[in-house]
Amino acid sequence: MAHKLIYGIDDIPPLKEALPLGFQHYLTMFGSTVAIPLLLSEPLGIADNPVALGWLISTMFFVSGITTILQTTWGNRLPLVQGGTFSFLQPTFTILGMAALANSGWEVRLQHVQGAVIVGAVVEIFVGYSGLVGKVLRFVGPITIAPTIALIGLALFKFGAPVAGTHWGIGGLTIALIIVFSQYMRFTHRAFELFPIMMGILVAWGVAAVLTSTGVFSADHPAHVSMANVGAASWFRVPYPFQWGMPVFGAAAVVGMLAGYVASMVESVGDYYAAARLAGAPVPDSKVISRGIGMEGVGCLIAGIFGTGNGTTSYSENIGAIGLTRVGSRRVVQIGAGIMLLLGMFGKFGALFTTIPQPIVGGMYCAMFGMIAAVGLSNLQFVDLNSARNLFILGFSFFMGLSVPEYFAANPLSFSPGLISDVLNTLGNTGMAVGAMCALVLDNTIPGTDEERGLTAWEA
Repeated sequence: MAHKLIYGIDDIPPLKEALPLGFQHYLTMFGSTVAIPLLLSEPLGIADNPVALGWLISTMFFVSGITTILQTTWGNRLPLVQGGTFSFLQPTFTILGMAALANSGWEVRLQHVQGAVIVGAVVEIFVGYSGLVGKVLRFVGPITIAPTIALIGLALFKFGAPVAGTHWGIGGLTIALIIVFSQYMRFTHRAFELFPIMMGILVAWGVAAVLTSTGVFSADHPAHVSMANVGAASWFRVPYPFQWGMPVFGAAAVVGMLAGYVASMVESVGDYYAAARLAGAPVPDSKVISRGIGMEGVGCLIAGIFGTGNGTTSYSENIGAIGLTRVGSRRVVQIGAGIMLLLGMFGKFGALFTTIPQPIVGGMYCAMFGMIAAVGLSNLQFVDLNSARNLFILGFSFFMGLSVPEYFAANPLSFSPGLISDVLNTLGNTGMAVGAMCALVLDNTIPGTDEERGLTAWEA
């Protein structure tokens, strides 16, 4: 693959090419990164607080810049962009929904999430730098990974059509544009293949802005676009550690968040192999993988300290951009990280995204979370789907991952000691944790050949 590259991993393109290529990496990760704080805004209680939401968005990009530089310089040194992870969303929603936080302010809620992210980060650092990651992953095959990742997307269905449907004109337009750009027009121009989500958002956002300015959408309309938040925002604001207050450490929150860490680590290992192949780098050995996971733990620790309400992981979409552009240069990704840092300190940048109407956000979720579910299911290509054993494990894991959280939501456990009941409630409300545990236990205890389980093809 290396001979086909325009720039390999160690090449340094001239600045006139490196700058736009780095900015392209920023644009590629933009959609996924901005989606996370927008999703967290409602359960955090800042959906009607555009100033706080703008700060959270800026912090996300700022931390992404720091962690990308760390990973590409001292981590696995592959051209991997680091950004927020959807794997943490479901555990975060469970934490924010705890009864103890019902009447708390958004800063207090975020402090509980920060505590869980920080402790989980310490665990990931240990798993990475100790070399334990290789031993743990021996028990995690495609049958476990498929429901774990797919349930991340499926569990978020309530944020799709119900949000887009607050105004189907704008929400439906967003969905249609993303489908047209990403599926029907991706062969006509590379821009449609690289930035379909961003382009869909921008066009729908522009339509909503025009209809707002012409008086069609009044101030109380769900698709109304108000630029007042941008005008009120400061020009520059540098995110800083513990800006929302000191983190709160709760055992139940930590245990639930660890399920997100497992999913994130498994997905990242696959990203390392893909990035190395496309960038013309040697196949990652156990030391490279350990350094990468360890540094992702450091990145999550930084995210917890700065209070993004999330962690960091390697972005698969930016690996796809390397394949499309044939530019695997580490320096280009580092320049992109510098752009993230700069824009993260630009106050009006974060405020701008708070003006995106909710129907557009819901439309974006319909496309993005469906894709996440499909990515999880794609791991089944390695598995024998004619095997009754495999079908039972997969069906049972998917069903329990969707069904058990519904039970726990209606019938939360309450017994002494309260710590144990809190932990069980957190796990029970986290569908991906339930699905992962069911699949992991059954796949490693029910007899089956390596070929039947997909391990032979997986390792190859």
